[in-house]
Amino acid sequence: MITATSTPVDAPARGTSDHGISFGEAVRVWARIAALSFGGPAGQIAVMHRILVEEKKWIGEERFLHALNYCMLLPGPEAQQLAAYIGWLLHKTKGGLVAGALFVLPGFLAILGLSYIYVLLGQTPLIEGLFSGLKAAVLAVVIQAVVRVGSRALRNNVMRGIAAAAFVAIFFLNAPFPLIVLLAGIGGYVGGRSGVPAFNGGGGHGPSGGKVIHDAETALGEGLPDHARPNVAWSLKISGALLFLWLAPVISLIVFAGPDNVYTHIAKFFSQMAVVTFGGAYAVLAYVAQEAVGTYGWLRPGEMLNGLGLAETTPGPLIMVTQFVGFLAAFREATGLPPLVAATLGAILTTWVTFVPCFLWIFAGAPFVERLRGNRALSSALTAITAAVVGVIMNLAIWFAIHTLFTQTRTIGGVGRGFDVPVLASLNVPALVLAVGAALAVFRFKVGMIPVIVISAALGSAYVLIA
Repeated sequence: MITATSTPVDAPARGTSDHGISFGEAVRVWARIAALSFGGPAGQIAVMHRILVEEKKWIGEERFLHALNYCMLLPGPEAQQLAAYIGWLLHKTKGGLVAGALFVLPGFLAILGLSYIYVLLGQTPLIEGLFSGLKAAVLAVVIQAVVRVGSRALRNNVMRGIAAAAFVAIFFLNAPFPLIVLLAGIGGYVGGRSGVPAFNGGGGHGPSGGKVIHDAETALGEGLPDHARPNVAWSLKISGALLFLWLAPVISLIVFAGPDNVYTHIAKFFSQMAVVTFGGAYAVLAYVAQEAVGTYGWLRPGEMLNGLGLAETTPGPLIMVTQFVGFLAAFREATGLPPLVAATLGAILTTWVTFVPCFLWIFAGAPFVERLRGNRALSSALTAITAAVVGVIMNLAIWFAIHTLFTQTRTIGGVGRGFDVPVLASLNVPALVLAVGAALAVFRFKVGMIPVIVISAALGSAYVLIA
């Protein structure tokens, strides 16, 4: 068995699945990674790299980064998909399913429990204050995301122009997020095919620093496992099964519950989201806020911040905030079911249609991923999408700021093309003080995300109780 202190072994030329890593040990390691997966994709990928590459030496740097690059081309949470990809490399289909599911399970259970507390006790002063503090901290975290992603993605005027165009489109024109992603991807693909230098590059959440562990020094070795070789029959079989598991509940709800049922809306909306969610959780949240608040009326604007605060303080992908949205949607539109039962079913349905497609993208494409290596046009499309996402996250930051720092807003513009502006007289001074304090802690004193959120929540609760 290969351990952190084992000496490297030579992999067979063709590669086999007999790498000495037991499935039971892998399950324990994936559970450990899931329990430590706080802080968004950058932190989660860093944890995986530290444990799988540096500590366990199960895979090498080259294979890890190649898998990460593929996952960044896909819609959905790249960290969860990376876990499923590496799990599949190590232990075939069951390895990918277990790794990907364990990455989601702790966050699902944590957010479900916190959602119960929110709907049952959310109107009490203590909980109200806690969420007021969370909103202020999350606003600082979202602004930090704009700065972090922007510094990596906006390296030339073309990328800055794409980001600005995306911001104008979604903030002032209410353009759909999927359309913005599509147009940016097409522009990047054409620019890459044409050899325009501005579209070269990329970014991402890849690890950096430390000693490089090469593939030849790891348990998996340089060879490609037999099960990882392109197999059209297997790909079609597993893709068909996952497609059925994904779409069967959606079609059943449309047929038997009707097109206007809340569960039908949840299934259709989050299935659509699973196809277009390029750019990470913050970009997704802008899209969800646009539809869940503005179109469906499932929750209030400030509650999107509450949901993100829950996702930030629990393990798992930040996209788990969608579970909170589905929970509230079903809780408030429950028909014929006790509200908490309806809400629980809404949370389960949302999580199901959000993450089953992630496994589909991995299992359908991973065996053929070698053909994508070094594809300049696809890399350029990703670069352009990342730039557009900066503009989308900026829209999210401004939208959050308006609804966190002001208690009243008004809409400028016509129906379908209007945008919210704050009523200045409704400035929430305590929220402003908390937000400024959180921003100073994040940017000036480099305080970690979790301490900032915890302290802000405590201060919010203390203020409400005292006032």
